[in-house]
Amino acid sequence: MNDKQTRGAFDQVKGEAKKQFGKMTDNESMEAEGRLDKGKGMLKETAGDLKEDVSRAFNDASRD
Repeated sequence: MNDKQTRGAFDQVKGEAKKQFGKMTDNESMEAEGRLDKGKGMLKETAGDLKEDVSRAFNDASRD
């Protein structure tokens, strides 16, 4: 797991917590911020996945 994947997963958890807190307190702004953070986290994690895939492909190709 690389740094982007870790940060992305953390942002998703943080976003979900904000979203749930916003729902509990009827704070639409906090809920929206949570959804935004969660989406950013998903993008970061996906970027990290792609980075891992490229790294693996490069390492596999260099072994041949």
